[in-house]
Formats: sequence, C-alpha cells, structure tokens
Amino acid sequence: MKRILATLALLASGILPVAAAETTPPPSKAKPNILFIAIDDLNHWVGYLGRNKQTITPNIDKLAARGVRFTRSYCAAPVCNPSRAALMSGMRPSTTGVYSNNDDWRTVIPEDKTLITTFRNAGYFTCGAGKIYHGGFDRTSEWEEYPKEKGKEPKPQGSDGVGGIKFAPLDCADSDISDWGITDYAIEQLGKKHDKPVFIACGLHKPHMPWNVPQKYYDMHPLDQIELPPHLESDLDDIPPAGVRMAKPEGDHAAMLKSGRWKEAVQGYLAAISYTDMNIGRLMEAYDKSPMKDNTIIVFWGDHGWHLGEKQHWRKFALWEESTRAPLLWVVPGLTKPDSLCERTVDYMTIYPTLCDLAGIPTPAHVEGKSIKSLLADPKSAWDTPALTTHLFSNHGVRSEGWRYIRYENGDEELYDETKDPLEYKNLAGDSNFAEKKAEFAKWLPKENQPSVTSKGEGKEKGKGKAAKKKKQDDAE
Repeated sequence: MKRILATLALLASGILPVAAAETTPPPSKAKPNILFIAIDDLNHWVGYLGRNKQTITPNIDKLAARGVRFTRSYCAAPVCNPSRAALMSGMRPSTTGVYSNNDDWRTVIPEDKTLITTFRNAGYFTCGAGKIYHGGFDRTSEWEEYPKEKGKEPKPQGSDGVGGIKFAPLDCADSDISDWGITDYAIEQLGKKHDKPVFIACGLHKPHMPWNVPQKYYDMHPLDQIELPPHLESDLDDIPPAGVRMAKPEGDHAAMLKSGRWKEAVQGYLAAISYTDMNIGRLMEAYDKSPMKDNTIIVFWGDHGWHLGEKQHWRKFALWEESTRAPLLWVVPGLTKPDSLCERTVDYMTIYPTLCDLAGIPTPAHVEGKSIKSLLADPKSAWDTPALTTHLFSNHGVRSEGWRYIRYENGDEELYDETKDPLEYKNLAGDSNFAEKKAEFAKWLPKENQPSVTSKGEGKEKGKGKAAKKKKQDDAE
C-alpha cells in the first residue's frame, strides 16, 4: 500500500519513476525535407571557386557560405543526359551504357532504382519543375507532381551568336524566361504546409545555351572589360589524337576566331550565369521564410562544366577540368557548419547515397557511389576515393586532389600535375618517370564498359522523325 501511495504521489508531482521513463519510447525524429537544385551547363565560373574573377554570383556565394562548399567536385559524365542519368540512378555510364544525349536512359534504368522513387517509397512527397532529367526522356510517373513548363523563350533581334554558340541580349522581363516560373514552383512548394516530408527538385536551364537573357545582365559584364579565359595557342601540341578529336579545334573555336566575337561569347555566358544567380537569390529568400527551413537539406549542383575556348574547345564533351568540374554545395541543418570548405575530390555519384544517409533511408544495393556525410560533418576528414568521369564508350578521366589522369578507348593517355599545372598545359603521360602514377590511377577505371544503349558503341541514332532530330540537336549542345 505504501508503495502504491508513493507512486501516486510521484505521478501527481509530474515525476515518473526511472523504470516508467525507460519504457516510454522516444518521439521519432521527422525526416528532413530536400531542396534539390540542379543547374544546367554551369561550370566553375562562380565566385566562391575563384576560377574567373569576372563572374558575378553573390547569391550562389551566399548559399555556399551557409554550409559546405566543395572545391573539387566533378560530374560522372560531361554531357547533360548521361550526367543526370548517372546521378539520378546511382549507376555510372559504364554500367548503364548511357553515354550521350541520344541514349534513352529509361530503357536500361528501371523506375524502382531512381533517387526519386527511393524517396517516394520512403514516404516523401516528390515534386519538381524544370530540367532534372534530360529533356525528351522524362518519366513523370516517378513524381507525385511535375508540371510542364509554361511559355516560350523570347527570341533576340538580329544576330544570335556564332554558329552553334548562341548568345544575345533580350528586351524582356526576368519573368519572361522559363527559369522564373520553375523557381516560382519551388518557392510555392517551400511555402506550402505538407503533411509528409517533401522532396522539391528545381532544375534551372541557364546558363545552358542560348545565352539569351535580359540586357541588364549583359550590362553587368561590359564588353570592353571582358577578359578571355586563360589559353595557349599551342595547348593541343602534346594532346594525343583521341583528345584532339574531342577538342574539335576546327569546329566552334575556328568559327569563333574567324568571327572576332570570342569576348562577346564570354560576356553572354557570364550574363546567363548572373541571370541564374538572380533566381537562386529568389529561391533562398523563400527558403529563409519557409516553415520548413529548420528541417530542409539543400543540395546544389551543376550537371557538368563548360569550355569557352580553353584547349581550342567549346561546350562540354571532353575530359579536362573545364568540362568536368562544376559547383557542389550542401546545407544540412544540424550537421554542416556555415562557411565550411571541403577540398576533397568527389564526384556526383556521391549525391544519391548521401541523401539517403542523411534522410535515414537505406541506400539501394545498386548504387555505386559512397556517402559523403562524414565530409559534411568534418570537411577535413579522410577521403581516398578520386572522382571518375566518363565520356562516350570507354573514355575515362580520374581526378584526385593533385592529379588528373585520362585514358581513351584507343589507349591514348594524358596526365596532369594539378598542383603545379592547374590549367592542364603540360601532358606528362609520355614521361616514364610517371609510369607508377598512371598505374595507380588506372586501378580506378571501370573494369567493364557497357556498349551504348542506342548504338552498341557506334554512335548511330535510333528513332525517327522530329524526336530523333531534336535529340541530335540537343547532343550538339
């Protein structure tokens, strides 16, 4: 009786016995929301990376200062479609055979293997807008909500560029470009009250060509102040034939030199980046006001890099630094510390497993990358896995913190000491003193390379009519 009375007294006082406290299950922690920001064709010309002092990206730089910014982050493939297919599936191009913009990734990547389906099956509301997968190969069934883009891009008056390199200022409002509406959709989702965790994907097109944005963004980069990117006229002299074929110096670069408009093209790319930076500012303002802010992870990535005349090459479609390096930013409430810098070398195959790790979702067995949660918690922690980039069948680049090694399908090689030669001017692959270094990196090359899903490695298109023509055009861009 005394024991019962004592227990009743403790209950009345609000103090529970130890045994009762131990048997009470703790409340489950809410799963984090995800804000997944993808930028098309954005290379390392952002302020925080310091590659080009002319770039104006205050909003991206502010986002970088919120969490961990990676200085050595690389795509899985320097082309829109295979880069995105790899990131979203967790499987490298060499595993799937998705190498070009013509390869329909849906034929080899089942819906149940994608990042979006994994989060949807884990109870997330999955929604998005814009370019997450490559255009024309969408699979909207993965998403609970994915509205079509509205409106058409305004067209410039007069010249629209040089050959396939398209750039021109526009007489229009910011809101006349589709990226404005894509950002609006993400802002709307951030402001909504959701009854379950939400995965919001925001895929912005600019600075993908055409670099047609309002005149005011061109005015931010006066033509008389534009500087050309660092380059050597002799840069291809020590590049093997396979690398020269990728550079295609007789193509875009020859046309640009003949036109005398190289600086105008650089201005156009910088202007398109600044337009995107504006939309990132709008998005972050909404994030700060969002009821989800304290429990929403941000991951920001560009799908690959871009050349603007370096190595006499334009566009992506190569395995050098300019075409493979792009921004990667993480903000994880309760884990990342503001203004953190990580100099470890990572590629985008880490994004899928890291998001799973952070959300407490088991990483599917097919995923080839490793979580970088340890680097988010401590950017200086150990990491010994280099970045691997693949372009077309059996051409690979391996990037460590200090070196880049490239091996082409025909056996041609390139090797660069990035510490002494960050612009990759001197190819050391032919120097016997570096044979051991090449062998060290060769261990990271894929053991098997699947043939292209489109052509069995021969580059022939399947498909007919307008769809095939559209894919051919996109592949050139």
